[in-house]
Amino acid sequence: MAKIVGGLTTSHIPAIGNAMSQKLEKDPYWKRFFDGYEPVKAWLDEVKPDIAIVVYNDHGLNFFLNQVPTFAIGCADQYENADEGWGLKTLSSFKGDAQFSWHLAESLINSDFDMATCQEMLVDHGLVVPMALMWRHLDEWPVKVVPLAVNTVQHPLPGARRCFALGKALRQAIESYPEDLKVVIFGTGGLSHQLQGERAGILDTDFDLQCMEKIIHDPEWLTQLSNTEIMEKAGTEGIEVIMWMVMRGALQPEVKVVHKHYHAPISNTGAGVLVLENTNDS
Repeated sequence: MAKIVGGLTTSHIPAIGNAMSQKLEKDPYWKRFFDGYEPVKAWLDEVKPDIAIVVYNDHGLNFFLNQVPTFAIGCADQYENADEGWGLKTLSSFKGDAQFSWHLAESLINSDFDMATCQEMLVDHGLVVPMALMWRHLDEWPVKVVPLAVNTVQHPLPGARRCFALGKALRQAIESYPEDLKVVIFGTGGLSHQLQGERAGILDTDFDLQCMEKIIHDPEWLTQLSNTEIMEKAGTEGIEVIMWMVMRGALQPEVKVVHKHYHAPISNTGAGVLVLENTNDS
């Protein structure tokens, strides 16, 4: 059967894509941020996953404010990068696995999650930046991709509790797939940041670090917070931390921390990186 080898968390802000395009990884402003991903890349090179399920939010390529599904999953064999902004060139397309994706979609829907299924799907920096952070040093993408989009833009939004439950259902879906595949799950976005209004640029480092620790050892803590409470602490875009909860829900209750890193600010954002492994096969 398919097996989850671990989960990652990462920011996906477009400024990171711009920094990579401009080769600013050693620039004093960026160096500590990018250095935090070296252990992640080493871990991925060791475990060699076959598929990456990337939990992210679409930024208007597929869904605009007039029609935004709460949860959407890509069910295609290929995904094209498009419209990154910043004058950036689009990156090479990503291979998907339609058969695996349809299995996930059917299982999730049978678990009472009403997924939008997308046989065509464009991907933006929400997915592309995390992929590039992990594998831009290679000549081609070494994994197939399943995009899983969560609405964090148009209210009403799903809560941390619902996203955590989605992760649990996702684990069941993955482990019921008969083919031997190694799967890694990315929870992207966050941490604290806000792009507009009187609180634009808000950062709450203490809350960010608390979130990282609780997601590791006590993820139920975040499920007790309303979206309003999260945004009061972390900013309106800080609500993206609910996507980390999808990743965490897919892992076992007890996990091993392979790597943990936090840096702020990067483009007015608190950026947290985690690599978590399941502690056993049960």
